[in-house]
Amino acid sequence: MIRVLIVDDEPYARDELALLLGQDDDIVLLGQAANAIEALGLINSLKPDVVFLDIQMPKLSGMELVAMLDPLPRIVFVTAYDDYAIQAFEEQAFDYLLKPVEPARLHKTLARLKQDMTPQPMATLAPAIHHIPGYLHNRVRLLPMAQVEYAFSDLGGVHVACQGELFHTQLTLKSLEEKSPLLRCHRQYLIHPAAIFEIALLDNQLAEIVTQSGARVPVSRRYLKELKDQFGLS
Repeated sequence: MIRVLIVDDEPYARDELALLLGQDDDIVLLGQAANAIEALGLINSLKPDVVFLDIQMPKLSGMELVAMLDPLPRIVFVTAYDDYAIQAFEEQAFDYLLKPVEPARLHKTLARLKQDMTPQPMATLAPAIHHIPGYLHNRVRLLPMAQVEYAFSDLGGVHVACQGELFHTQLTLKSLEEKSPLLRCHRQYLIHPAAIFEIALLDNQLAEIVTQSGARVPVSRRYLKELKDQFGLS
């Protein structure tokens, strides 16, 4: 059985694709998401094998969602892009469906998926992370990366400091380190270079970053040299 999730901001397109997928006994439809933020939570909780993902969506595109996923499920893009964009996907060996989805084309995609469920590399097409979905109480906010000071993990998950508030995020520190400007300064902390006001050297080759807002972020011995080299400090 292949467990799938549909992500598309158009209700009709979601329902039509769900109807087509429902005709295959090997497919289990876990649910639908109307936007990338909703999809991020569902993917992390339901862990689908395959995500049928629209590319053009408001606020966060399908490509931006891909950049946030770790680990990455198999992605099948559902797109209204023209032939030039389709050619780019084919050259990267991506699976795609052109809207409106044709049953015969979907059947071929499902046949390929049943033969190979290995996630494909997305690094060449997925953009860097420019916004972080941040959760605070009953609010969700798209945090511009330029306004983020630091991120850290603890037993409660991953948290992001932005403009004096602390948000929870479903992104991993690994994803943020690899796909955003944030730098590793501690096993549990990342820092935005633009947020650094000073680096205070402490005993035992430890250090502490003081941010522009006055927050203090630890720097471990392991990352101190890398951080100093980054800024040309001796």
